[in-house]
Amino acid sequence: MVQGTAKDKLLHLLFRYGTLGFIAIIIVLFSIVNEYFFTFNNITGILQSISIVTLVAIGVTFTLIVNGFDMSVGSIVSLASVVSASIMVWFEQSVWLAVLVPIVIGGLIGLCNAFLVVKVRIPDLLATLAALYIVKGIHLVYTKGYSITSNMVMPDQTTAPGVISPTFLKIGQGTIANIPISVIIMLVAVVLVYIFLHYTRFGRLLYAVGGNQEAARLSGIPVDRYRVLAYLLSGLFCGLAGVLMTARIGTGQVDGGAPLLMDAVAAAFVGYSVLGAGKPNVGGTFVGAVLIGVLLNALTMLNLPYYAHDIVKGTVLIFALSATYYQMRRRFR
Repeated sequence: MVQGTAKDKLLHLLFRYGTLGFIAIIIVLFSIVNEYFFTFNNITGILQSISIVTLVAIGVTFTLIVNGFDMSVGSIVSLASVVSASIMVWFEQSVWLAVLVPIVIGGLIGLCNAFLVVKVRIPDLLATLAALYIVKGIHLVYTKGYSITSNMVMPDQTTAPGVISPTFLKIGQGTIANIPISVIIMLVAVVLVYIFLHYTRFGRLLYAVGGNQEAARLSGIPVDRYRVLAYLLSGLFCGLAGVLMTARIGTGQVDGGAPLLMDAVAAAFVGYSVLGAGKPNVGGTFVGAVLIGVLLNALTMLNLPYYAHDIVKGTVLIFALSATYYQMRRRFR
């Protein structure tokens, strides 16, 4: 009995602090192996590398909170990216439009997903999988399969009249006090979403809907409205991620958002185990993104081939899911 209690305490500590401890161990080990690992430039580089996936993971977190899931996030990012670039390169419009229009488009796609899931009642995985293919097809048709670059050669052999504005590029490539603007945007988003989820009525009701929809409905909560809100917010954050991607790499990248789905899902599920939360939460999602970013940066410094990185991501996801579902089983014993 004593051994069982000690085992339970150990497992509780591992579940609560294991992720943070693992990140600390990685930082210490690789700082010893490579003197450049734990430096200001490398740390800010890691944070900059995860800024886009963190925004996408926040979108995934919102849908997970209401017990849903959004598989279309990567395609939304890709569409937002090419639309953002095309507004400046093809139509020579302002930076403000290049920022706002893709975010609005992301929100509209989120509303379409919500309609399919909430009103038509298609299971979320199937509805958003269909949306993934539709949105992917739309952005490929829109661009004819080409990435969008400044003064690009069009399919009819003419030259596009516009360029991606240097002011716009500062969003993804500029710094303020030696801190990348993209990192500042990411941190502000994490803090604002944390406040929204934990200190506002809307955030608390999102968790109530995800915890037990029927109980929430009987309590007078407009369940469908909050589920729609979750998918809307997911689309908006993916739209913002697409804008940041274009500003970061300087092109509207066709299918640039495709790899982000697995990274975002891994970060969101790792978040379940941070500080024993046992539920989707933006703080944990951010820590999950940091974990993945630190691991990939360390592996890159060790010259591990890039095609082996997915093995690491998959392994991290397995451990995160194992910890999450083990804790859930213990709660419902």
